[in-house]
Amino acid sequence: MALGSLLNGERTQAADSASDPLSARPGHFAPRDKNVIFLFMAGGPSQLEMFEPKPKLQELNGQVIPESFVANKRFAFIKGDAKLLGTKRKFAQHGESGQTMSECVPHLSGVADDICTLRAVKTDVFNHGPAKFFMNTGSPLFGRPSLGAWVSYGIGSVSRDLPGFVVLQSGPRGPRGGAPNWGSGFLPTAFQGVPLRSTGAPILNLENPDAISRDDQRRFVESVNEFNRLRLAETGDGEIATRIAAYEMAFRMQASAPELMDLSGESQQTLDLYGAKSGQPSFAMNCLLARRLVERGVRFVQLYHTDWDHHGNKGTELGESLDKICGETDQPAAALVKDLKQRGLLNDTMVVWGGEFGRTPQGEPREMMGRDHHIESFTMWLAGGGVKPGLSLGKTDDIGYYGVEDVVHVHDLHATILHLLGLDHLRLTFRFQGRDFRLTDVAGKVVQTMLA
Repeated sequence: MALGSLLNGERTQAADSASDPLSARPGHFAPRDKNVIFLFMAGGPSQLEMFEPKPKLQELNGQVIPESFVANKRFAFIKGDAKLLGTKRKFAQHGESGQTMSECVPHLSGVADDICTLRAVKTDVFNHGPAKFFMNTGSPLFGRPSLGAWVSYGIGSVSRDLPGFVVLQSGPRGPRGGAPNWGSGFLPTAFQGVPLRSTGAPILNLENPDAISRDDQRRFVESVNEFNRLRLAETGDGEIATRIAAYEMAFRMQASAPELMDLSGESQQTLDLYGAKSGQPSFAMNCLLARRLVERGVRFVQLYHTDWDHHGNKGTELGESLDKICGETDQPAAALVKDLKQRGLLNDTMVVWGGEFGRTPQGEPREMMGRDHHIESFTMWLAGGGVKPGLSLGKTDDIGYYGVEDVVHVHDLHATILHLLGLDHLRLTFRFQGRDFRLTDVAGKVVQTMLA
């Protein structure tokens, strides 16, 4: 009886997705990994300060960029005659793989042999909101399903007591574009990301009022869902199934969410590894929570950290401000890779790090010196989940403007992430307004050289 109850309580591939939209189900082929943690650096980290040393750019510092580079190009703020800007950062090669990184990321250099660095990522959109949508949904348009939503739609989740797609935020404000970055678009709303707070109650209004017992709440949920099931049988409306699942999930989360946030079982050594302090919200705390979430079967966890928009105003320049935000994120991100690896979770958990675009080789003179948005080539890194460790993939020209070798477009990145989860990006579609939509639109290819 106990075994039967346990088997019935777990989400399995045989579960009825009509009554449980988030039930786990097989992909198109055997997956290489089971979970994704996407560390989204909102604002656009400067690859030229962190990953891409360019001696020629140093040599040409202060000179106007050759017109051949910028003819017919548009930028967010600078003009075509902007002057080239070298960097003051020192670079070195790290690990047996010889990955090149700057002094900005000393902790990441310690896991150089565990990560795959993409040095020529390309996107299509140069303004923050649409560019974030593009990186997260494959389209600059408002209202398309996010990557996490497509993953949940494709293979569901094995977590019974937590959402399949969870969002954690840190930094001075939320990301531009807001909730549509993790929305479900035209997919059923069951697949949208659920934001959790890193301190206090994970979700507001999750706890019962004092006068309502858990038994009272259970009877209420059962009664409401009985009416919903009758309506579902009559109409077949998928949003009713979503509503049923939401009531059930909320009820279970009244117990599971406080347990998730309780770090009393974590050692001081682990807290120190991340640089996290219990009860204090931070990117470090969110990285630790991300590990705890994937341990509990959550399929897709996305962390947003602001603000990487280094144009050159006070607080957004390439000196102290860049040091500050790197200090907030470098140790926790590297710790996450180390922690997953030592717990045996990195083999089937993919970590992705990057923003919506990079920064220009040209300087943007404001109060201080900064860089404008750059879409032609920037850097991201991945670890675990079937990605080839220690690989440095892609090359840019002498000033870091264009990718000239192994360019990875955002659509290619999405296709590869889906592939490693056992999903064919060409077959993962949803019919909407008379057309079959997919995450990669009408483009994208799996980057085979990234695969272990």
